[in-house]
Amino acid sequence: MNHEESDHVLLHTDGHAAYVTLDRPEALNALTRPMVLRIAGALDAWEHDPAVATVVIGGAGERGLCAGGDIRAIHADARSGGSASAEFWRDEYRLNARIARYPKPYVALMDGIVMGGGVGISAHGTVRIVTERSRVAMPETGIGFVPDVGGTYLLALAPGELGTHLALTGAAVGAADALLCGLADHFVPSAALPALTRELATHSVHEVLERHVAAPPPGELAAAREWIDHCYAADTAEEVLRRLRATGVPAAQDAAATLLTKSPTAVKVTLAALRRARRLGPLERVLEQEYRVSRAALSSPDLVEGIRAQVVDKDRDPRWSPATLEEVGAADVDRFFAPLGEHELRLAGSASSPEVAW
Repeated sequence: MNHEESDHVLLHTDGHAAYVTLDRPEALNALTRPMVLRIAGALDAWEHDPAVATVVIGGAGERGLCAGGDIRAIHADARSGGSASAEFWRDEYRLNARIARYPKPYVALMDGIVMGGGVGISAHGTVRIVTERSRVAMPETGIGFVPDVGGTYLLALAPGELGTHLALTGAAVGAADALLCGLADHFVPSAALPALTRELATHSVHEVLERHVAAPPPGELAAAREWIDHCYAADTAEEVLRRLRATGVPAAQDAAATLLTKSPTAVKVTLAALRRARRLGPLERVLEQEYRVSRAALSSPDLVEGIRAQVVDKDRDPRWSPATLEEVGAADVDRFFAPLGEHELRLAGSASSPEVAW
């Protein structure tokens, strides 16, 4: 068995499996650029190592796989120009695309909290496993940001308008709803994860899944499809809000109240990004769009203010600018999608994934 440790990422191989463990539990395994680069390097090495048949990624600690990118670092960087965040996202999105095209089974253990960048390193994998502890979310609109790491790609593919609901409200979902939305493939009880992880060293992915996959506890979204699909099919965020308020359904009223707490600019840009993602085709094209949006967000006052309110000062009282949906005009949204010229993220990729040998 071979072990390596650096940059808050543990790597080891055992049998015919290679294991990545995010090891920054005090920060809920939040990703930094060195962590992203270390994972990418390991994937490159393992792709060409005939002894490695399967890659498994999980998180250290009891709380979850990964809470996302290190937004404290992004906050500090955005206040000083934003160049480090732009480089971090460039490498992170390349890794997201790499995971989606990886030619060997990539098994993601989505136990506990899996949010933002945590979704990016798991939900593009070959085998995405959730547990009764899973809380999966893209909560970016709450910090004046927009779902990235391929999140708008994944959520645009969710049935009906479920993805729009999750993207705009930032709602976290459990195992059954993650499965319904296409963010995960299998439910395995959390108590079975240690055995599953060990067995992947000596058995095929199919054999191991056959032993451990179970039925998840009931979810909530399937029963809400009628109002979700109707309300979020609207062309504008203002109309989405109006429909949510008009339904008379308590959960829809709650969603409306939640929407009003989010950055109005981020809500409108997120809706536009999702609609555009549906027309863009492969993941790579959507990641390129997300890179434009993310870089534009660095110069938006809402990103710095949102992180300040939620994470730095924790007063939970952001002062959004503009303060209402009505004040965010078409030009305010369009600027997030403006070409970046020489700074564009250009990913290769194709519309079809390679065959993964299981």
